[in-house]
Amino acid sequence: MTGLAESALTRAQRTAPAKDSMRALTLVADRKIELLAVAVPPAPAAGEVQIAIRAIGLNHLDLWGWRGMAFAKRKLPLIVGVEAAGEIVAVGPGVTAFSVGDRVVAYGGLTCGTCKACREGRDNLCENIGGIMGFHVDGFARDLLNMPARLVIPVPAKVSFRDAACAPVAFSTVQHMLFDNARLEPGETILVQAGGSGIGTTAIKMAKAIGCTVITTVGDDEKAAKAKALGADHVINYRSERFEGVVRKLTGKKGVDVAFEHVGPDTFNGSLLCLKRGGRLVTCGSTSGQSTSINLFQLYLQQYRIFGSFGASMRNIRDSLAKMEASLLPVIDTEVALADFERGLARLESRQVFGKIIVTF
Repeated sequence: MTGLAESALTRAQRTAPAKDSMRALTLVADRKIELLAVAVPPAPAAGEVQIAIRAIGLNHLDLWGWRGMAFAKRKLPLIVGVEAAGEIVAVGPGVTAFSVGDRVVAYGGLTCGTCKACREGRDNLCENIGGIMGFHVDGFARDLLNMPARLVIPVPAKVSFRDAACAPVAFSTVQHMLFDNARLEPGETILVQAGGSGIGTTAIKMAKAIGCTVITTVGDDEKAAKAKALGADHVINYRSERFEGVVRKLTGKKGVDVAFEHVGPDTFNGSLLCLKRGGRLVTCGSTSGQSTSINLFQLYLQQYRIFGSFGASMRNIRDSLAKMEASLLPVIDTEVALADFERGLARLESRQVFGKIIVTF
């Protein structure tokens, strides 16, 4: 699909789609995405807003969905895109919190809003979730969509669409991992695995912003230089050095307070070895595989605390946007056009990225 033409659609149509059709980037089979013309949504119903999408951020969820690695049954064709930023172009009856022209992001988990977890603001633990947009149900990679206003969050005036598109998944995932789960505190030492990834770069910046010592791993010397420039105190090329030994040396054999893990079996046990007694490991991903084994004796003797973390709450997204407004911005690796979505996926799959890949409309 790389370089796919946008057919007869003009720039004006991209900004204000024709009344009868719009673009939708659609997964039609595993590893096959097409840019299709689909019907525009109706006027928003009561409690809904209609959003014109301006930018989407690519994540490993997009990559997994493209590969056919959905965790639950889904029906194809499926509109892709799990996080986005856009502008409200219509509001439904009863909506008072938003107006036409407001810049927003949306929560991609179709939560019920009524279960105990939802009422307590723990949206990512909803007991009756209807699916993740772009993964289980139609996502954000389309010109227009209707969303329940309760799942929509305003974007501060100083934050661009490009940066805001990183808030619903990437930024908020890190916010949830570091501060809700790992309880990272100023002055602590943290190991950030895969520091060149979208969430890795974000973790480095968030940890440095509160005065932590950051040790990170990367896969080549070019990324090492970039991570150092980003603020990492120590950068380890895991292809040429065993990160476990380097971390023990850097910490005087004491270990780190927190390990930020999202790689999986390739690094998980090594991350545990890098922890101090009573240290915390938080993980949100397993890009190198789904299963590993751990030494239970080591686990309880060292009194490690391990946190599984998936997604984030709407509060985490608001906090992420507030940090962006205060100039803590995402690192952007590449911007691609909607028609080049698969080229963005290929770059993400290649592990050559440093930061986020953004798809613009």
